[in-house]
Amino acid sequence: MSNIDLIIEERAASIGSFMVGRLLPFRQKRAVGPFVFLDHIDPAQLDKITHFDVLPHPHIGLATLTYLFEGEIMHRDSIGSVQRITPGAVNWMTAGSGVVHSERTPEELRSKAHKLHGLQIWVALP
Repeated sequence: MSNIDLIIEERAASIGSFMVGRLLPFRQKRAVGPFVFLDHIDPAQLDKITHFDVLPHPHIGLATLTYLFEGEIMHRDSIGSVQRITPGAVNWMTAGSGVVHSERTPEELRSKAHKLHGLQIWVALP
């Protein structure tokens, strides 16, 4: 089956305190080339109560690419990286031997309304 022969509708998937639209993996299509997960962070209006908080979790043998259209995310990991992800910027995390990381609403945005919209694509490393 070629990639063009299949149209995949995104399905809701929980990533901690937040829901995303997951396109990959899919029953009939586990991966597209090296891409094994593709999550769409649906356009969301966040407020004082609702935050994007993905608590620390490990990755092994993967690289994640996070790209935002709107909003901001604070990425922190166990090798000491702290990266504020902003619209149009790319956060590329490689976790070949295992990295624990978290993604959260930045502190200064937690007390006011803001939007969040983006993509996270997971790449299987050789």
